[in-house]
Amino acid sequence: MKLIYYSILIACSFVLQSCISTSSEKGEQESLTQYVEPRIGTAHCRWFHFAPGAMPFGMAKPGPSTNGHLGNASGWEATGYDYRENSIEGFPCLHEFQVGGIVLMPTTGKLITVPGLPTDSIKTGYRSHFDRANEVATAGYYSVLLDDYQIRAEVTATPRVAYQRFHFPKGAENHLLFDIGNRQGESGAVADAFVSYTEDGRVEGWVITLPEYVKKYQPGAQVPLYFSAVLDKQPSSFGTFQGEKQQPGARELKGIGAGVYLTYDFPEADSVTAKIGLSYTSVENARLNLEAEAKDLSFDEAKEQAHRTWEEYLGRIRVETSKQEDKVKFYTGLYHALLGRGLANDVNGAYPKNDGSIGQLEMKDGKPVHNIYNTDAAWGAQWNLSQLWIMAYPEYISDYISSHLQAYQDAGWLADGLANNRYVSGVGTNLLPTIIAGAYECGIRDFDTKLAYEACLKNELDGENRPFGAGKVNTKEFVKYGYVPHADEGEGYHETFMFSASHTLEYSYSSWAVAQWAKQVGDSAHYNQLMHLSKGWERLYDPSTNFIRPKKEDGQFVDNFNPMQVWRGFQEGNAWQYTFYVPHDVKGLVGKVGADVFNARLDSIFTVSQKMIFSGGTEVGAFAGLQTLYNQGNQPCLHISWLFNEAGRPSLTQKWVRAILNEFYGTDGIHGYGYGQDEDQGQLGAWYVISSMGLFDVKGLTDSKPSFGLGAPLFDKITIQLNPKYYSGKEFVIQVKGNMPENGYVQQYLLNGKSLHEPSLPFAAFSEGGILEVEMGTQPKDSY
Repeated sequence: MKLIYYSILIACSFVLQSCISTSSEKGEQESLTQYVEPRIGTAHCRWFHFAPGAMPFGMAKPGPSTNGHLGNASGWEATGYDYRENSIEGFPCLHEFQVGGIVLMPTTGKLITVPGLPTDSIKTGYRSHFDRANEVATAGYYSVLLDDYQIRAEVTATPRVAYQRFHFPKGAENHLLFDIGNRQGESGAVADAFVSYTEDGRVEGWVITLPEYVKKYQPGAQVPLYFSAVLDKQPSSFGTFQGEKQQPGARELKGIGAGVYLTYDFPEADSVTAKIGLSYTSVENARLNLEAEAKDLSFDEAKEQAHRTWEEYLGRIRVETSKQEDKVKFYTGLYHALLGRGLANDVNGAYPKNDGSIGQLEMKDGKPVHNIYNTDAAWGAQWNLSQLWIMAYPEYISDYISSHLQAYQDAGWLADGLANNRYVSGVGTNLLPTIIAGAYECGIRDFDTKLAYEACLKNELDGENRPFGAGKVNTKEFVKYGYVPHADEGEGYHETFMFSASHTLEYSYSSWAVAQWAKQVGDSAHYNQLMHLSKGWERLYDPSTNFIRPKKEDGQFVDNFNPMQVWRGFQEGNAWQYTFYVPHDVKGLVGKVGADVFNARLDSIFTVSQKMIFSGGTEVGAFAGLQTLYNQGNQPCLHISWLFNEAGRPSLTQKWVRAILNEFYGTDGIHGYGYGQDEDQGQLGAWYVISSMGLFDVKGLTDSKPSFGLGAPLFDKITIQLNPKYYSGKEFVIQVKGNMPENGYVQQYLLNGKSLHEPSLPFAAFSEGGILEVEMGTQPKDSY
């Protein structure tokens, strides 16, 4: 039934699209938020995945939660909004990697102050059933009818202020709960909390959380969240609560589980709007953020502002096609790529530092010179997010890099995963230099490039006294041996000793990326050292099996080698998948394996994997595809379908990339990114966006002369707006001729009217703007 409701909503959106397309034909630009469906892939939903009320890269990320108060055991499992559940327990304002909280929930009738369980067959707690036919979710706005209370809830946001509006029925028992002192999503356990209903009518407070990844990567650290809320209606009564214990008339409460309730007596149906200023530094700065961004801004004005902002961000890439489903996939993927990694500093430049103190950013013209962002680890982002950001959002990737450089200055190390600047490495590695180097090579250099180069060198070469949270935990051994020695047993976490082969491959690639930078700045000593290290993959290549194989400290390969085995030498994957992880030297790998064997093996992998929808089949779970030949649902494989370009068979890249786009990606809550695969703050969505445009670089644009590999675009026309601050061109246009289902292969590429003889587009040509014409046909073609 849920899927039927969803189909109805999609159908309605297509009707709306046809109307807007008509206006577009009259010269008006088509609205793109209509194609954003945030519920795609929410059957296995990470906490930060579903926050439809947010602005692009915003701090305030309001949205509904079906099970967020349950948290998760390890800090990464699905929690928050599950498409398969049918009750909502509240509307958290913060949805970030390892960060969550500040929950509001409206109710009617008897005051209940515990959420209850989503699995209860009989309703318990204050949660309410809902019907997805009465749900509206898009970029920057969400609303739903809470069936048990007949309350319509709405959320939207400015960058640092969450707006929540609730339409209550008439009656004397309408309640608004501020559930502050309980865990939410990935926030981990609560250490302490405080909430107050002030004399001037504000609800304010804070909660100190203990995220699981912070406990793992920076033991003893905490993540505090602060808020200050103003409401447009005075309650008839109020009180505090802690679990089921209620204290009518009390104005404040401190401790785990602390909350405040407000009760309204409405003679007629009426609404209450809450503006919730948020901060990671103090209640005072939460007030300041509220004052600066939302003092005189109504809910409807904020909603319209969010809509315009999303339209501008989405509109930087416009695709044209008669296949509406592909537009939904495209713009939802683009939405996810712009949703994660949100603001962490206040309007006055205050920000949380790694040591728990409050830092101050330099200000210019009343604004911080750059922002600070919370961020999941950058594992695999060189094959999706960073390329997309470089194309269409260069100002953001510059800001993102400056944020990490500030953390480097404060803590002494680059750290790709950060929650309030606390270490949350995620997978114990650190590929951030590939993102920084890629931006530099593409001409984005308005960050502190000297400091960035210093930080990247340290990340690649320094293993002394390296904090666990900085990742690359085997750097010392890698520099010493030229590979990471394997051990089946050891002390500490598995990533410190067991993932030797995958770490060697990752370190080899990032060493190569920084080596290109070293050569450009004339640092020959580091260039030579890094290039030596970039060949680490060769030291693990076993010619007797044609696989990358873990090697022990004594130089011997491990025994009892099974290339399908997960977790022994390979993090979240196996030798079948990771042997192709040599993005910086694909031709070297092809040379060792042999071109015919390489292409035949690669082609057979996709032929077999297609039966499993290129991942874990229909199994719902983040790790469903690990013990397979290929896993589109996880980062280590995301470049593999593009390797045929490097091995002389671009037609196979065109064939298999299109198959993945059409079959792995879906448009409903269960079949979204595979079946419940891990979206990881927009990485799978960003992969869809760049791959469906036929632009992808296996090197992550880290070459000294970066270029995109070319594929077969899904769309008839693609227009990418170029930022004039960074690029000389105005726009880059891709026009596809003969783009019909039966025409799956590229016959010719023309760049500004001239034939391209390789399936490659220099980034310099892209940045100058122009037109790429792609002619499609039925026959595979590998020579241009």
